[in-house]
Amino acid sequence: MFKVIMTDAQRWESVDIEREIIEKAGAQFVAERCETEEDVVARCRDADVLLSTGIPITKRVIAALDKCRAIVRYGIGVDTVDIPAATEAGICIANVPDFCWDEVADTAMSLLLAATRKVVLLNNLVKKGIWTRQPAKPIYKFRGQTLGIIGFGNIGRAFSKRALALGFNLIAYDPYLSKESLQTYAVELVPLEQLLRSSDIISIHCPLTQETRGMIGEAEFKKMKPTAYLINTARGPIVNGQALYKALKEGWIAGAGLDVMEKEPPDPNDPLLTLDNLVVTPHYASYTEEAYQELHVKVAEGAVQVLTQGYPKYWVNPEVKPRMRKF
Repeated sequence: MFKVIMTDAQRWESVDIEREIIEKAGAQFVAERCETEEDVVARCRDADVLLSTGIPITKRVIAALDKCRAIVRYGIGVDTVDIPAATEAGICIANVPDFCWDEVADTAMSLLLAATRKVVLLNNLVKKGIWTRQPAKPIYKFRGQTLGIIGFGNIGRAFSKRALALGFNLIAYDPYLSKESLQTYAVELVPLEQLLRSSDIISIHCPLTQETRGMIGEAEFKKMKPTAYLINTARGPIVNGQALYKALKEGWIAGAGLDVMEKEPPDPNDPLLTLDNLVVTPHYASYTEEAYQELHVKVAEGAVQVLTQGYPKYWVNPEVKPRMRKF
């Protein structure tokens, strides 16, 4: 009997959906509660398929997976998996690339509104008995402002539709796209430096890769307008946290809205958390009841596809196919 092991079941309120789908397919389902790399090595080495949410699947973990044919990652991002090591080992990586497009786009827009309209600042003042708009000044109208989008994939495009409704002029940076490919979108593709210098608000929607890790640091913040805002619902390490603190504290930019941080959860004494011009939420952008229900189903189905058909519907490393491990 095939065995499907979930590495970090503690991240979910229930894994009943996965259990039902996988056991119906005739496989054994095991929900582990791993916290460390050592836990995964010790408890998951006999998995035929591994399901993973947030725990790092490192080269060491992959080397210990004696039987594993596939690793199915909850969500879109696969930055927690050592893809080259998995590919070298003949293990395919699958994800759910159509997960939470609307949810993240909605959250990015809510952070944009909260940060630029000073919603949290004024809410906190009113609850302290201070009824005044004075601390929120200046606030500027959206119509006619330039909104820069870094990463114009599915979520970036969903976000752009919401932004257009508010009257923004849109520009985007995405080195993997051509201007011709965006002819049906009301957005101008520009170099990163132009986007940084021209944008009144910047929203990040690119994946975390070797190229994007730390791509927004001191040099980039100094190119931005002092009235500009940064929104990040992608991955925390894309933005250098120390540089962001300096930019916000010293007035290089006006404010920021984050759903992700370099370290999650952040240290309680992280200086970013002391700033009134930062709105931050706990990496919840992907969440709605409907999105998570669909995610559980599609991850379980991905595991079953590997067990019954040999391959998943959604490939991350299709180049592994010719030398993929056999059951």
